[in-house]
Amino acid sequence: MARRTKEEALETRSRLLDAAECLFQSQGVSRTTLQDIALRAGATRGAVYWHFKDKADLFNAMMERGTLPLEVFFRLENSAQGDRDAAHDFFSVEALEHIRSALVNILRQIVNDPQTRRVLEVATHKVEYTEEHQTIRLRHLAVRNEFLSQVAKGLNAAARQENLKKPLLGDMAAQGLHALVDGLLQNWMLDPQAFDLVQAGQYSMDIYLTGLGFDCSQPCRVALAQK
Repeated sequence: MARRTKEEALETRSRLLDAAECLFQSQGVSRTTLQDIALRAGATRGAVYWHFKDKADLFNAMMERGTLPLEVFFRLENSAQGDRDAAHDFFSVEALEHIRSALVNILRQIVNDPQTRRVLEVATHKVEYTEEHQTIRLRHLAVRNEFLSQVAKGLNAAARQENLKKPLLGDMAAQGLHALVDGLLQNWMLDPQAFDLVQAGQYSMDIYLTGLGFDCSQPCRVALAQK
């Protein structure tokens, strides 16, 4: 009975997150109430508060469920079975290849996974950073800053591997790469039929990295493997 109760609770939580995704996308975060979400999920308002402290907490849980696959691409350590001795530096070898492949994977997932695309649209176009939503803003900043930190470290490692004297420091180069990718995403979400996001992303990224002095003459392996 206890197991069944736990399964039912998890199912209710999942329905609430599904409902929040759809409502946030269709009418925006500010205009969506917890009662709206409860009704859409076939649950009670009390059930919402059982699982989430408030709307911002629910939003962040939705983001965690939807964007975690994107965020893990840039984690520096990987331990398949939780063994810290097995962890390795993500950028210890072929750092530039890791960055290029990770970004292509991110763009491909956004194009091919409706949930990822829906959550990204909500996070970028459907939320206002009001006082009520400060925790949402802080999470957005944390994810961006982690991305910048990881990419800067990767670019520095790649520069060492290629004996490259960088015209820009790693953190400034990472800011530029982030602006490039983010700008492509924003424009693509406005009109997904306007251009091929993966192709444009890879092409633009390679032009940018070549401008920094890196050798991008060979297509990244993930793009070749999944064509």
